[in-house]
Amino acid sequence: MLEIRPSCEHCNKPLAVDSTEAMICTFECTFCKDCVSGPLREVCPNCGGGFTPRPIRPKDKLAKHPPSEKVVFKPVDLEAHYKKHFSS
Repeated sequence: MLEIRPSCEHCNKPLAVDSTEAMICTFECTFCKDCVSGPLREVCPNCGGGFTPRPIRPKDKLAKHPPSEKVVFKPVDLEAHYKKHFSS
């Protein structure tokens, strides 16, 4: 089951369960669109993969499968991110 996290890992922006601003990588790292398209440059700082929009869980499934309340807030060291993923 997809863990629907409540906020962006980099800037801690709240991301509601039905947010179209939420982006995830294949490991479910969760970031907002602004961080993904801006400072992260479309590359997950944790795994190096890309992002896709997070699916929106149907409302009738939320009672049985609620979103996570676990906040993962670990701002990215952008200098290290750029060096690791964008330096040749």
